[in-house]
Amino acid sequence: MQIIDRIYIDGAFVTPHGEELFDLVNPATERVIGRVRLADAQDARRAVAAAKRAFSAFSRTDRRERIDMLKRLHAAVVAKEDALFEAIVEEYGAPVSRGRWMARHASNVLIEAASVLEDYAFVREAGTARVVMQPLGVAGLITPWNSDAGFICGKLAAALAAGCTAVVKPSEMSAIQTRVVTEALHDAGLPAGVFNIVTGRGETVGAEISAHPDIAKLSFTGSTRVGKTILRTAADTLKRVTLELGGKSPTIVLDDADFDAAVPLALDAGFMNSGQACIAGTRILVPRARLAEFEHKIVRAVAQIQSGDPRDPRTGIGPMVSGKQWERVQHYIRMGIEEGARLIAGGEGRPDNVGAGWFVRPTLFSDVRNDMTIAREEIFGPVLSIIAYGDTEEAIAIANDTPYGLQAYVCSSDTVRANAVAARIEAGRVLINTLAHEPAAPFGGFKQSGIGREYGAFGIEAFLEPKALLGAR
Repeated sequence: MQIIDRIYIDGAFVTPHGEELFDLVNPATERVIGRVRLADAQDARRAVAAAKRAFSAFSRTDRRERIDMLKRLHAAVVAKEDALFEAIVEEYGAPVSRGRWMARHASNVLIEAASVLEDYAFVREAGTARVVMQPLGVAGLITPWNSDAGFICGKLAAALAAGCTAVVKPSEMSAIQTRVVTEALHDAGLPAGVFNIVTGRGETVGAEISAHPDIAKLSFTGSTRVGKTILRTAADTLKRVTLELGGKSPTIVLDDADFDAAVPLALDAGFMNSGQACIAGTRILVPRARLAEFEHKIVRAVAQIQSGDPRDPRTGIGPMVSGKQWERVQHYIRMGIEEGARLIAGGEGRPDNVGAGWFVRPTLFSDVRNDMTIAREEIFGPVLSIIAYGDTEEAIAIANDTPYGLQAYVCSSDTVRANAVAARIEAGRVLINTLAHEPAAPFGGFKQSGIGREYGAFGIEAFLEPKALLGAR
């Protein structure tokens, strides 16, 4: 049983003012493995005050100083990789193959930010003016549970690269991972107050950060519903806001695609992170003339995917993060059946031979219409919908007929044609015949998938404000 009773404010581990205790549960066993004492609004205010005090000096650091800090942070997180990996598997239930990637991603985002900072132009010419990119101030960083360490480090890396100080509010459901990350970041020896990490509930700590007048910038990853609340709250003080929200990503399989390549790509896109991913390709668009062929191949492939013990290297899908999330996924599976979709793999309940844990059977529906609930709403679990289309124009129309626009996938044997289709998809990223991540490229959503961009120069720029100086030369 791990007891976590410290938060991180002003360069030190301190006891929270908040007194609420929250149980941490292993989702693969449903057993309590720890308890965290949650921070409250007073703790959040202390953290903001510390970050505000630190901002004056930190915002004047030069490029080389901040690059050095990011490299130290990177090395410190690398040193904790094994401990972070264990926490990810135990607390979140990520399969070991995915968990190792997640642990490395947390350190990678720090060194990637340092690399971008090497060549970033903080001073530019605009006609007769000199434009200086200036750090916004104290940044509030609110992160979700589905990639705890990666989101903490990624948002923090961009804020620090820009010269902002930060207050991080991670999910209370990821407190063990957060402790490992916080200890690593502390070991890097940054000035006190430059970053503060306060684990608490969204309705208390998150709300205080969102409304606090000394927070100049908010960066939030989570649901579209919560993102809208944050945006409304931030409007009172005109905070700059980056929101990375929900998705209902289409995977467009064109009629010339090689199904032996397209099927595994579609499943990897849909089932990534056990389906608990905003970028999951949960709507698979297939040419009606080849639907039966595609169904035959994908049903056979799904039968080889194991949902179960995350420590078994054969497992591809781990448990849902909580009993509440498991019930949500079961609800959507029932709804798909009730609305008339044809269940071709999986279904309700736990996988065979699994007696405990919040595991979901990898589930496929076909004969799905794009107006069905399972095609409209984000399920956040391993449930995929196959939607048939007639021609390419209809495929593009279906892909874009969604309130979301975070990511999309195109499968085709003709890259020229695939690029032409990708150009017409309303999404922040479109991946063609690949699932590769490019850290230099912007990431973020169209429509209700968010506002603003993360990663690369775009991500750093989200924490900067341009100032024009005229008559300076």
